[in-house]
Amino acid sequence: MRAGAPVEHFRNLPHLPELVKLRPQEEESGLRFLSRLRSSTTPEEAVTYTAFATVPTDAAGWGYECLRLMADYLQPQERYMMELIAAWLANPTTRQRHDIMREALWAPARGPSVLLGLAVGWSTGGPAPNDPEPVPLHKTPVAINAAVLSCLARVQLGQRSLYLARILDMAETLFRT
Repeated sequence: MRAGAPVEHFRNLPHLPELVKLRPQEEESGLRFLSRLRSSTTPEEAVTYTAFATVPTDAAGWGYECLRLMADYLQPQERYMMELIAAWLANPTTRQRHDIMREALWAPARGPSVLLGLAVGWSTGGPAPNDPEPVPLHKTPVAINAAVLSCLARVQLGQRSLYLARILDMAETLFRT
């Protein structure tokens, strides 16, 4: 997890306060805040908070597991990106990350796996070998959030709450470690 309490995340992470309307209490732990988000009228905000509160590489791994859980809802052309991301997670090299970013940027459609590929590309440094600009803090979590929620949106309405519960169960394990 990123250092600090949820209150600090809301102060220090750009875009988080715009995307999550429920606010943490002053002394609230990340796990407790996640629980409150999960039981709110908009439990999807727990996905958003997890994407922001988790360090980028761990968030990318969590995002991958979320999409893998919903693999039946990915388009066939998205499987290649998932394979690239799995290889990077197993052996995270800069070259692989740059290759994933290139594939994501040139993908003909921006489905969930491509959004996750963009997140991987921004997760641990510049998106290209010759790009000296630091990556803004919000890039990776915004892309992970979009990847997970856009894949969840593909699930039949009657099954979404089940998948969301499983996704948030996985999120809880991140907050417990």
